[in-house]
Amino acid sequence: MSVSKYFAQQNEPETDDLVDSFINLENYLVSQLNNLNYGPNVEYIYSPLDYASNLHKAFLTKFLLTKKKVLFLGINPGPWGMCQTGIPFGEVNIVRDYLKVDGEVKTPTNYHPQRPVNGLNCHRSEVSGKRLWDLFIELSKGDPYKFFKDCFIYNYFPLALMNKNAKNITPGDLKSEFQKKLQEICDKSLSDIVTLLQTDTIVAIGKYAEKRSIEVVKKFKLNNIKIIQIPHPSPRSVGTAENWKKETLNQLKSYHILQLFK
Repeated sequence: MSVSKYFAQQNEPETDDLVDSFINLENYLVSQLNNLNYGPNVEYIYSPLDYASNLHKAFLTKFLLTKKKVLFLGINPGPWGMCQTGIPFGEVNIVRDYLKVDGEVKTPTNYHPQRPVNGLNCHRSEVSGKRLWDLFIELSKGDPYKFFKDCFIYNYFPLALMNKNAKNITPGDLKSEFQKKLQEICDKSLSDIVTLLQTDTIVAIGKYAEKRSIEVVKKFKLNNIKIIQIPHPSPRSVGTAENWKKETLNQLKSYHILQLFK
């Protein structure tokens, strides 16, 4: 189904409003991904853009006010971040106390008992999300609007996949036969998102995000977009928070991203 046909079937008409257009692209992406086969090891599929759509929309309505020069690109939702809040890297305390966004989060139909969804009542903290947003808080002097004036954050693949033991399965973990269709869909969606936002720089969070960004720019001839990579904030990636912060700041400084926060 084409994007235009999908939109035509929706009850709400298309508008030029940035938030509505963004949500339409996300909904279309999820509708396609929900029909895919991810392989025999995937037992649980979380779709936070569905069950946390209320909180997610509140986030977009508050911060997606203008086109964005820089898009920070993650891979997929974490169990104690976006899976709880519908916001990329959305560690609960950050969402509640820094972003000051509130909204309903429903319980997904099928979830692993070790990975429950409690929304803003979740008491677990996601290390990756906290590291990333703590840096944004520091750079923005505690004012989220300074970050969102020119920047936004987005995940390449908006679903969380888990095996029977509740282990997170990233798109890169899937066998090639299952990755191919996923990448075809998500690549096109990312192209549409950066075009909508008029993004000129993608900050890829980790190597997989960088690889997909490079492919998207090449495939869709988005030659005006430059790509930089920062290390993923996972403890497995760089180790201590200070090591991650130092490497990330060096990259952001080298490509003149830091000056956007002044």
